[in-house]
Amino acid sequence: MIQNRFAGFTFLIEKYHLNVTPNWHVSSISESGLKSAIIQDGQVEEIYPQSYWPGENIGDHLEFAMKYDGINLAILATLFNAIDDKDITAWIASKPTGKYVRKIWFLFEYLTGRILPLPDLAQGNYIELLEQHLYYTTQGQRIQRQRIVDNLPGNPAFCPIIRRTEKLTALEQFDLQQRCTEIVTAYPPELLKRSLNYLYNRETRSSFEIEHIKPSASRTEKFITLLTRAEQSDFCEKSMLIEAQNSIVDPRFRDTDYRKTQNYIGESISFQQQRVHYVCPKPEDISMLMDGLLTTHKKLKQNAVPAIVHAAIISYGFVFLHPFEDGNGRLHRFLIHNILSQRGAVPAGLMFPVSAAMLKNPLLYTNSLEAHSAPLLPLIDYELDELGVMMVTGETRHWYSYLDLTVQVETLYEFVIKTVEEELREELDFLVSYDNSRRAIQDIVDMPDYSINLFIKLCLQNNGYLSATKRESHFSLLTDDEILRMEESVRNWYKSTK
Repeated sequence: MIQNRFAGFTFLIEKYHLNVTPNWHVSSISESGLKSAIIQDGQVEEIYPQSYWPGENIGDHLEFAMKYDGINLAILATLFNAIDDKDITAWIASKPTGKYVRKIWFLFEYLTGRILPLPDLAQGNYIELLEQHLYYTTQGQRIQRQRIVDNLPGNPAFCPIIRRTEKLTALEQFDLQQRCTEIVTAYPPELLKRSLNYLYNRETRSSFEIEHIKPSASRTEKFITLLTRAEQSDFCEKSMLIEAQNSIVDPRFRDTDYRKTQNYIGESISFQQQRVHYVCPKPEDISMLMDGLLTTHKKLKQNAVPAIVHAAIISYGFVFLHPFEDGNGRLHRFLIHNILSQRGAVPAGLMFPVSAAMLKNPLLYTNSLEAHSAPLLPLIDYELDELGVMMVTGETRHWYSYLDLTVQVETLYEFVIKTVEEELREELDFLVSYDNSRRAIQDIVDMPDYSINLFIKLCLQNNGYLSATKRESHFSLLTDDEILRMEESVRNWYKSTK
């Protein structure tokens, strides 16, 4: 049986033995048959007829990749450092005005910093590097040398790619601010004011619980304080991120700069044995990567990139870079609130608990993280000593600089929608029901608010009934009939919230 021949990126990966994660689109050429495709879990395997075979030249397969496989900056950066500059120069010189050739020429110099011995183009129309119907782009800057409009969302130090998938095209129709406004206007203004305390607490508890941490009262209060500042300041600056990290971690683990040690995410499976799930960038690369991330944030803020796309790029980019020793996960989720607030995507004064949606849908959240971490792990050479200290060898920065964050953007859209349509509604409905229960109790016995709240809390701790001990210590003045009717009110309320 004759096997299909790979083309485009897969051909180049095999030819040059590139140590890269596979592209989302794999192309192959069949000697017979029609064009066909297999699509599964966002991965596309496309088979083309023999007439599509580009040839054996590196440039021909690069051009094929740009046409059919899309733009993968991590593969391109690795390839450009594996080939002889003379080969790519000769190929570009043979047809320097071609649309895809100009893109490849620009990307070579953009990704490597090496200027090829070629003259600037003197004429011709400017073409956009990324097609707007295929990718999320910025307004762009004209580059005269190749007559290219650089509309990449990032910069050479950190440049994500987000593809306009059918799923994202559909999800983008969700208007976050409008939907939030529609929901909150259905509730009394005084309830919305009180709901903020509940929502801040819900988001804080959920964010810690995702990391299996039970925070102290003081750590909870510190994180709530940070959340209240999400509307006030743009935290995507180095000094602000360090300040935020210092405010939410144990004082003994506060950082004064980005981390200076190699860290990783893993779990202990036995004595002196770790299962590694994710290897973070090397400490010597962090400063450049974080500068690139924060510059990308400013670029996205100045352009008409959708707010949720912006928030996903920066928040997931941050957690994948893992710039601090502790607190990275919570800051990652905080940045979602910060960017959406700064972009005006959420009505002023409203907090919606996105971490609660993540906590309720752990597989969806884990998959969004593993979409980057799982294919990366086999590529990295590392060693762990008996103390669990990691040493990473080889050049790894490009794997963190050039991320395809399409899955992560799709996931954040899903979480935002779940948060608004489910978590926010449930929390507000809960408060309405709670108020109804309090009023029912107050109609039975006119007690202070503190006593009513305590009664409800103690009943909930005992399956809807007040224990004899608690009654004696806190509600000895109430009659049996009053206690029975009040307990029934609590149970009725609790059932209505289930």
